[in-house]
Amino acid sequence: MCPMPGETEVAVIGSGAAGLSAALTAAEGGARVMVFEKQRSLGGTANFIQGIFAVESGMQRKEYITYSRDEAFKAIMEYSHWRANPRLVRAIVNESAATISWLQDQGVEFTAITINMPNAPRTYHVLKGRGEPAMKALASRAKEKGVDIRPGVPAKRLIRQGERVVGLVVEEDGEERLVKANTAVISAGGYANNKDWIKRYTGFDLGENIIPVGNVDKMGDGIRMAWEAGASEEGLGLLEVNRVGPLGPEFAMACHLELAASQPDLWVNARGERFCDESIGFYDTPVGNASARNREGYTFSLFDDSIKKLMLENGIERNVAIENMPGTRPVDLEKEMKAALERGSTEVFAADSVAGLASRLGMKGEVLEETVAEYNQFCAQRHDDLFAKDPRYLRPLQGPRFYAIRAHTVFLGTMGGIKINEKAEVIDKKERVIPGLYAAGFDAGGLYGDSYCMRDASGLSSAFAFNSGRLAGRNALQLIGKI
Repeated sequence: MCPMPGETEVAVIGSGAAGLSAALTAAEGGARVMVFEKQRSLGGTANFIQGIFAVESGMQRKEYITYSRDEAFKAIMEYSHWRANPRLVRAIVNESAATISWLQDQGVEFTAITINMPNAPRTYHVLKGRGEPAMKALASRAKEKGVDIRPGVPAKRLIRQGERVVGLVVEEDGEERLVKANTAVISAGGYANNKDWIKRYTGFDLGENIIPVGNVDKMGDGIRMAWEAGASEEGLGLLEVNRVGPLGPEFAMACHLELAASQPDLWVNARGERFCDESIGFYDTPVGNASARNREGYTFSLFDDSIKKLMLENGIERNVAIENMPGTRPVDLEKEMKAALERGSTEVFAADSVAGLASRLGMKGEVLEETVAEYNQFCAQRHDDLFAKDPRYLRPLQGPRFYAIRAHTVFLGTMGGIKINEKAEVIDKKERVIPGLYAAGFDAGGLYGDSYCMRDASGLSSAFAFNSGRLAGRNALQLIGKI
């Protein structure tokens, strides 16, 4: 094995939000830093994020937003029923405002502070141009600070000497090379594309009844390396789930068919039965959890001509991304629906009767007819006797034409694997720190209970990546005596 020339002080595995934040933080403190990225491009899933959670930021202060660190901490812990690591949660919350300022110092631009669900605190700091410009800004600033970024060079395993991590092995130009390093930060992005691990830890069949969105070649390499070095496990099996439809190369992200499918009208499972209060669709985690109970991996959103007319005239109720907030009129819905039906899509359906629609959906006509009749009765009496949906979203399906869009159970990432403490230090199976080893972002567990918390902390997963990366970089500096 050929060693790389020289020696680095901080070796970072992965170049997403967590990895670049760790690398740049360490470089700002004067450390020699190398970043190893398996892909040829930088940024990973962070290229697609829209906003970042923070409390008590300068941007919030200017708008008289008084939601506090204490309130955010309590909300996150209560959401997890105190299954989350409270010291880690507190560290991320406390760091969040400073991280927004730090990102702005690096040239990252924000456009607004908002919410993306009803009655939630305004914690969502919206990025200009989504995540890609932010990732480019961090990578550019890191290079200015002397960080050696190696795309297309995957890390293979860590080197541990006694109790301490002292380096790693990477693969460059088809050859394994030894990298001597005082510390290592694992931020490789989780295991969203590892079919075996998804089956083992979540019970789902990847690509069949659950679909990863925005993830490429996330095989759990960083988690595996940490485990091989003695790390303990935390957060395995936790996914950032959601419900999205339709899917396929012919459908653009946030197309107007997706806008229609996301609205809180009538949703049914593969058997034609309602499965939730559809207004939970305003909150990604509850609707993702409800969708995931249907092990087929899909459900259907139903509406009719009258509901379609309301959407076109008054706009949507539930936003789809920041670009399509409530009130957005899905003006391309008719055109997109017509095109999908003409090409015989298996994602979009229409019929002149409920029974006819059931036939196209492959379900029993009498079941769907009974479901629609019951739902229409709830609409007429202005009370949902089954799931207690808010009456404002009870809109009957009366025809003359009926529509259905397939909505899939998807996830944006895996949310754990390596146990860390509030300093982002990796913990072994005897609850001891592994000196020189840190983990951040989707590779690290402990911030959540059994579900992704977003109702009182919009943008928390991206915030966890940036903030845990900064914590890892700062504490690596302390270990090597730079601060």
